[in-house]
Order: sequence, then structure tokens, then C-alpha cells
Amino acid sequence: MHRIFAETFKPRKIIDNPSNEELKGWSLEKGGVLTEFGNLSVVSKQRNRIAKFTEVVLDELGRQDEQLIHQVMQYLADKEMIMMDRVMCQAPGFKKNARLYITADYPRLPLMWGNTLFPSDGGEPDFTTITVPEWPEKRVLVFPDTGTTLILGTDYKGENKKSMLRQVMYWAKQRGDLGLHAASKILRVRRNGKMTDSGFLLFGLSGTGKTSLSCHSHWLRHPERVVIRQDDVNLLRAEGSAIGTEESFYLKTDALEPGAQPLLYAAAISPRAILENVAVDPGTGKVDFFDSTLTSNGRGMVKRADIAFTDDSIDLKKVDYCVFITRRYDIMPPVIRLSPEWAAAAFMLGESIETSAGDPSQAGKQLRVVGTNPFIVGSHEEEGNAFLHILRHNPDIQCFIMNTGKVGGQENGAKIAVVDSVKIIEMIARDEITWKRDAFWGYDVPEAVPGMDIHRFDLSHFYSDEEVRRMSVALRQERLQWLAKFPGLAPEIVGAVKG
Repeated sequence: MHRIFAETFKPRKIIDNPSNEELKGWSLEKGGVLTEFGNLSVVSKQRNRIAKFTEVVLDELGRQDEQLIHQVMQYLADKEMIMMDRVMCQAPGFKKNARLYITADYPRLPLMWGNTLFPSDGGEPDFTTITVPEWPEKRVLVFPDTGTTLILGTDYKGENKKSMLRQVMYWAKQRGDLGLHAASKILRVRRNGKMTDSGFLLFGLSGTGKTSLSCHSHWLRHPERVVIRQDDVNLLRAEGSAIGTEESFYLKTDALEPGAQPLLYAAAISPRAILENVAVDPGTGKVDFFDSTLTSNGRGMVKRADIAFTDDSIDLKKVDYCVFITRRYDIMPPVIRLSPEWAAAAFMLGESIETSAGDPSQAGKQLRVVGTNPFIVGSHEEEGNAFLHILRHNPDIQCFIMNTGKVGGQENGAKIAVVDSVKIIEMIARDEITWKRDAFWGYDVPEAVPGMDIHRFDLSHFYSDEEVRRMSVALRQERLQWLAKFPGLAPEIVGAVKG
């Protein structure tokens, strides 16, 4: 814990690791309701992360922030707080003890957060978060060098979840690994005549399809299958394996229904799930995943064991494929195959759209987030260079960009459906996509994808050759302007975009 907290954090009473049953009972007393499925549903005042109020403190603490912390500690001296201890990661050498303190009027938050991670082993915390949701000012102060986070003025569970994941990603970075905002899964398919396991990392901001694709069965039949590992954060090791972090998934429930997402729907209606900001009739408990009156960022905290095709591991022994999920509506095809240098460029470009999970007022706006990871601490170019280093030392890892938006314009373009993206991932694992080189960009685009009509997305259906070239030149310029913000980036990463 940071020195200032260790010296001044002295609540009147600490409730030490209450049980799930106690926390659920207190949550019902505080306004939670039971749904028709028997699971708990809660509503928060804040319904998305408060990124613009977040400050990472790597140097000396400023005078105003120090005064704020002392004010908060004085306030807490007369408060009851709930303390929860949990463990992140399960691999030897990676287990990290995490401790959450939160004012006792918000029992749903330690309940949800506690179910996100693994049971405590009794060790002292490596990372500590202190949360005061009722504080009148919104602030998040992050102290990565001591693993401490102070969260003020928000009762959104995702802020507590990310506070710990941000810390473990920074810790991994300090030891030469790379924390990634990426899901993971294995596809076991017949490839070149024999059964092969392929490990996938799927990068993407919330709302771009990362969870939908990582938690999909691909309709494979025995002996072929998928194994779902992680939904949110993995630690990529230098030798090409990936370490998982969490025991549960924090999935978006907007328009969730069994036809399109049977695995996620089944988990969301489990009695062990906890719904957050989902429309529920308080009288009948009837759940409506299509009602976005509260927010389009409704969430479900679901246990991995309640999702079909999971197993008892959260790690990937070997990463074979990295897929950067974006959502564009222009000239980008449904999938692109990348060289290591282009893959590092894609990592740095982090092309995506804003969603209701980040800033609802900007939802749908094009944006760039390095690594599609809003939780990077410290140098961004250092992470891009490290990613290239890992790829070069693991030349069998292949990388792709996958577009989950449209080709040909947002109004009249061809929609890239989930079934298209699911088929593409399957055919990547089978090594059955026929590729051709894009002369302008220098990466590979698909010529044929078995089981899918890739020609629906031919740019000639929407644009003239001159329009494609003009849009390509403009996009290249935009990309180079973005990369110019990172002067320490390896020149060959920029060179891949220059062509």
C-alpha cells in the first residue's frame, strides 16, 4: 500500500471478508432484486468507467491530491468498510493477492468483485484498492509502483475490476512480459489432416465483439471443439504463452438472447450470475435484455464454470494467433493477415470505436487506443516495441485484423455479421483461407474463405478504383500522424504503414 494510505487509512470498523450469502442479503436490503431466474440484479448510479477522471501517479504526489487523500481518510475514520481478499492468476509465479476496501453501504460491489477472482490464499495483498462510491467528487488515483488505487465518486463495478487488472498488467510489464486487454480461447480442429489445438488471443475494446467471438462454439462437433479460457485480460509471456487472470466474465447484456449467443445467455440466467443495470421488473423479476432505458452498457457478472466449453484452466500454453478486432465502416475488409511489423503497427494504432462502456456521449465515434487497452501505465511505444520483440522471437504466431463493422459505408455497406467473423476464425485455425497481397498496404487480404461468400465485401461493389485509392491515402496519412505521437517506436513499425 502507498505510504500515505498506510499512515492514514484507519476506518472505524472493517468487516473482514464476509461470505457471499451475507453480501447478497445486504445487497437485497440495499435495493437489489431477485430476477425470474433467481439471480441478483442491481442498479448503480454510475454506469460506465470514469476514464477522464483517472490519474496515474508515477512521480511525487501533487499537493491538491495529497490534501484530497487526507480529506478522504478523515471521512473514513468514522465509517464501516468491507474488506475482500482475492487472488488474480493461477499460474505459479504469477499469483497476485488483491484486496478491496469499500464503504459498507455498497455490499454489491465486493460481492461482484469477489466473484470475479479466485479465493484468497491468506497472503498479504500485492494490490490494494480503496473505494468510496459516495464521495462527491469523481476521481481515480492510481499508484502503480505500490499497487494502490483510490476510487472516488463511482459505484460502477467495472472501475474496481479494472483497478486490479491495470496493476497486474503494469507488474507484468516490469518483469518483461506484456499485459493485454485480450480474450483467449482454443480451437481444436482438423488441420492438414490431423487434429490441432490453436491458441487465440482476441484484442478489442468493450462493445466491438471480443466477448461474442471468444465465447462462441463455432458450431464445431466432436472431436472438434472450442475451449474458452479468458474474456478480458491476459499476460503474454516472452516465450509465447499467455497467463489468464480471472475466474469470471463481465459480459455486456445488451440484446442478449439465446439464438445469437446461447453460451452467454445461459450463463447470464444462471442463479450464480449477477446482473448490473439490466431492466428488471421489480414486481415480477422479469428480465428484458433489449430494454436499454437504464443504459446500453448493461452487464452480467457470470462464472466461467457456467459458460459451456470452459475447463479448469485459464491459461494458453501456446499462442498461435493474435486477432485485433476493430469496427470500421469503410474500405477495411472483414479480415487482414499481417507481418510481425504490421501486427505491431496494428497494436499501436488500436483502431476501434467508442462504446457505452467507455464514454456513452461519444458512442460510435472512431477512435484509436494503443493495444485496444485503455489501462496501459507508462510508455505506450515501449509496449509496441515489446509486442514486436515477442512476435519476432515466436515467428509461428500469426496476426490478423478483423473488422466487425461494415464494408462500403455505414449507411449502405455490407454488414459483417457474427457468423462471418466466426467462420473466418475457424478457417484461420484450419489454414484454409486463400490470401492475396494488397499492393497498396503490403498486407494480405482474403481471396476465398470456405463456407463464406467473401465477394459480398468486394470494394468494387461500393467504390470506384479512384475512391478506394483516395480513401487509402487519407487513411495512411491518419495512421502515420497517430504513430508520430510515439517517437520511441521502432522505425520498422512505422515503415510497415508507410509501405
